[in-house]
Amino acid sequence: MLYEYKLSTEKQGFSNITKCLVQSLTKSGVRDGLCVVFCPHTTAGITINENADPDVVRDMLLGLDKAYPDRAEFRHAEGNSSAHLKASSVGSSASVIITEGRLLLGTWQSVYFTEFDGPRNRTFYVKIIGA
Repeated sequence: MLYEYKLSTEKQGFSNITKCLVQSLTKSGVRDGLCVVFCPHTTAGITINENADPDVVRDMLLGLDKAYPDRAEFRHAEGNSSAHLKASSVGSSASVIITEGRLLLGTWQSVYFTEFDGPRNRTFYVKIIGA
């Protein structure tokens, strides 16, 4: 079962999309299997990380900005090469095991849509695969 979601993003940021995955899982009725979430954009991504302390997300953005700053020598005409680098580093998908009708995430884990070139209207997909 494939589910499509839309969201509006800020310039940069992490949007917690775990509720969308849970909603997809509930609709599917799958008890055991795999949940895959995919971002079809080249300047955004998907990651799993801590949900308890909002400073973690802030620190991750700061670290990515330091690792991939805008540089005058970038040649990409749109001027968003650093966003492409960040998105490639984060990745475009994540998988979560489904067991007994729930996502097997750690206590402090959530799934995030990551934006590096907003604001934008974005799409992501959730695929629920039964075992």
